[in-house]
Amino acid sequence: MENYLANLGVLICVYSILAITLNFIMGYAGIFSLAHAVFFGVGAYTGGFLALNYSSSILVILPAAMITSAALSLLLAIPTLRVRGEYFVAASLGLQILAVTLFTEWKWFTGGIGGLVGIPPISIFGTEIFRPTSFFLVTLVALAVTIAIFGLLVRSNFGRSLRAIRDSESAAAAFGKNVPLIKTVSLAISAALAGMAGALYASYLSFINVESFMLDTSVLIMAMVIIGGTGTQIGPIVGAVVLLSLPSAISYLNFLPQSEIGAIQQIIYGAGMTLLMLFRPGGIVGSGGK
Repeated sequence: MENYLANLGVLICVYSILAITLNFIMGYAGIFSLAHAVFFGVGAYTGGFLALNYSSSILVILPAAMITSAALSLLLAIPTLRVRGEYFVAASLGLQILAVTLFTEWKWFTGGIGGLVGIPPISIFGTEIFRPTSFFLVTLVALAVTIAIFGLLVRSNFGRSLRAIRDSESAAAAFGKNVPLIKTVSLAISAALAGMAGALYASYLSFINVESFMLDTSVLIMAMVIIGGTGTQIGPIVGAVVLLSLPSAISYLNFLPQSEIGAIQQIIYGAGMTLLMLFRPGGIVGSGGK
């Protein structure tokens, strides 16, 4: 039971980091991305590849994963963030589809469809972290650092600039804000921390393949943000807790046919999101309406 709860805690921490990073660009800058799982995956593959071939030190794999994911975000941001709204959504969707193909075909780096197997556990100053309870503490610290970083950013002038851009790009530009640069930097920061979450995820599971980084994952992360509360600091964490705990809670309902649990979960997800959008569009911890 202890390991089960620690395992759930690790996943909640990892997905909370992802939801916070997406909320930073979606909730504060108004950038709707369907490619967040790509930055997550690039970080995971970078961390896994380095751990398998060079070093599993946390001082090696986390910075490398963050830099790689941030660099990829620039390839998306520089040509596309000069356009608005649905055009960026379409571009991010294209990147998501392209990335899945590359993850599948770039076999020497990603292991192809079989993925990377036997990834060594992360090590901190020579001590390997492989127990779920120990790894939970590592991810909890990573989550706390993420919360602190984005908490400082949203309260800074940079955060105020993001909100100004979200409310009106034209007005922000008229007041002298460099809109493309601010949006590009925000996406790079978001992608870097998503890459960190990916490296932790790969180290914890010791196995990754393309199925963890497909469009479904991007949609799941976006659902966590929307359900928890877009543009709030605690909302993404609440969304991650709800969406990751619900499947486990449903599986304990013995009166439900176990063979249909997956379908029942999808029905409950769909009905819950519909009702939430109808009666509380700001999310669980957000404002009641927009």
